[in-house]
Amino acid sequence: MCADDYGISPAVNVAIRDLVVRGRINATSVMVVAPSFYRSGAISLNILNASETRVAIGLHVTLTAPYQPLSRNCQPVCDGIFLSKPKRARHSFLHLFRHEMLESEISNQLQEFITAFGRLPDFIDGHQHVHLFPQIREALLSVVNDVAPNVWVRQCGRIGPLHKRLTDPKAIAFDVLSTGFRRLANRYGVRMNPAFAGTYSFAKQADYAQIFPRFLLGLPSGSVVMCHPGFVDAELQRLDPLTILSEREHLFLIDSSFPSLLDAHGLTLLLLPPTNSY
Repeated sequence: MCADDYGISPAVNVAIRDLVVRGRINATSVMVVAPSFYRSGAISLNILNASETRVAIGLHVTLTAPYQPLSRNCQPVCDGIFLSKPKRARHSFLHLFRHEMLESEISNQLQEFITAFGRLPDFIDGHQHVHLFPQIREALLSVVNDVAPNVWVRQCGRIGPLHKRLTDPKAIAFDVLSTGFRRLANRYGVRMNPAFAGTYSFAKQADYAQIFPRFLLGLPSGSVVMCHPGFVDAELQRLDPLTILSEREHLFLIDSSFPSLLDAHGLTLLLLPPTNSY
């Protein structure tokens, strides 16, 4: 269970650490470019692993608006911030980025993580899944191969019969993009999670408690289930219009029904290194 977006706001950080202490999640990925990411937040997260390893801590590579790049000469940007996700996707699929620019920004975010946490991340994924895009995946996997060859990366392909995977258009796109991502990661010898789940429409009326059980169907060991739990504060409201879903996810994860649901599917949260198989 991986909570994305640690660092996006102080209230989200508190909610994620709360879930780690409760044993309801065992991974989180960190946005080092977020304005609210401070070293104190890294220290507070590190402390949770002081006596025993409770949580895998990863780098959430962020390359879309409304965040600013760490690289001084990062291009293209718009008024000093990253391009929006649609524009980032367009540039990626048209191969308009300069490889060295992407490598530089990803490397700088990785170095910022190392400075904050005193070590390499346990894994690397991407905010809004941009790490799956052409050009970006080449740059990210090149950096991982050169700097952090023992770090695993998140692929976002699902498992199961095709006819059962056709009801989620967003997840279908991730399935397709992950095919190319896995092929390239295997070429580099970079480890990946064998399966992924956690996507849904993010509509305000979404009932997370009803949606979540389908994420667990048929998951092999080492799979990643993504979530975005959090408490709401002014900073989260400024950056994310769907704040109500963050609190809804947190409420579900702290409920007694959550561990019972895992038990019913024969699943448990373990800090095991994912295999490279798919």
